Amino acid sequence: MAIRYIDQIDLKGKRVLIRVDFNVSLDENKNITDDIRVTSVLPTITYALNNDAKVILMSHLGRPKGAVNPALSLLPVANHLSAVLKKSVLLAPDCVGPDVETMVSAMKPQDLLLLENIRFHAEEEKNDREFARKLARLADVYINDAFATAHRAHASNAAIIEFVGEYGAGFLMKNEIEYLRKAMENPDRPLVAIVGGAKVSGKLGTLENLIRKVDKLIIGGGMAFTFLKARGVDVGSSLVEDELIETALRIMDSACKRKVKLYLPVDCVAAEKLEAGAVTVTTPIQELPAGWMGLDIGPATETLFAEVLRDAKTIVWNGPMGVFEMDAFSNGTRSILTAVAESPALTIVGGGDTNVAVYKWNAADRISYISTGGGAFIEMLEGKTLPAIKALEGAG
Repeated sequence: MAIRYIDQIDLKGKRVLIRVDFNVSLDENKNITDDIRVTSVLPTITYALNNDAKVILMSHLGRPKGAVNPALSLLPVANHLSAVLKKSVLLAPDCVGPDVETMVSAMKPQDLLLLENIRFHAEEEKNDREFARKLARLADVYINDAFATAHRAHASNAAIIEFVGEYGAGFLMKNEIEYLRKAMENPDRPLVAIVGGAKVSGKLGTLENLIRKVDKLIIGGGMAFTFLKARGVDVGSSLVEDELIETALRIMDSACKRKVKLYLPVDCVAAEKLEAGAVTVTTPIQELPAGWMGLDIGPATETLFAEVLRDAKTIVWNGPMGVFEMDAFSNGTRSILTAVAESPALTIVGGGDTNVAVYKWNAADRISYISTGGGAFIEMLEGKTLPAIKALEGAG
């Protein structure tokens, strides 16, 4: 069944329960340090308010492990959202129970209520049906706009579907689904995927699925050294997952058989230790000094990868090219970001570290779409059906 979206549902006067992802970072004074997870769902929230809904928001924050933890209260989010919307945002004392139901029953159209951290209840992460039923009592309409949690089957995004009369997805979820499906199922070609980060093990399924989809595959970051060692290159003390050497060989063989062009670094920025102020050397991969480790792609690789992207019509990127948090090893990630941002292709970027790089170097307005999902983005690239999306499709 096709997913319904919030603008296809009559909201007027109804209690609209929206699952959002307000799992934000807070400083020692409980101020939000990055509010992208708040601003990304504002279109859905404001649409519901403008259509005279009684808007109830639910989210988790951190990992309270099923117990009340005042340090993980959503009060800072309620205050921040109130300031952003210039509108009163009440925080409920809990997310279920008589007191919450009383607050909801007193709501008027265009009122906004934020439920307290749903992970204060262990039943949330257990996808407990009875807990889901209690949440559903608050709603006439349920909307899921929390893509970043879509790869988890929890009560607030999966089991709840059984107990609500009407349900659908918000605008953020719609964008995530449509952009990723466009890239993976019906892309303008050439389709180029860039995969970086530290380890092959965390992205094995992604690589295996991408080989079946893409025209070109760029592999950078620490994970590239497992592939380079599989090719017989001496990579010094660079990060290598020796148990995945055979897997890397299989992936490269599959790429060859499918006529997918696979690109690995040809040079790197190396150091003896991963620490600020370490002495560095830029060297061809084959000339990497014994005992040194590659920590970023080098300038020749930057040029090579940029050329690979030159004729792309669709680009999907997950994972940095090096330890970009340190200035000495940041040029590679920044150069790839520049190439992606300057490309006329449809560009889709996702993953925590990759997103950090985009915002760090102020390139967000030059990327077609920045996914809010980390694990969910990876699993979509793996070709998996995410539990929350499956539930919205009526197949839960």
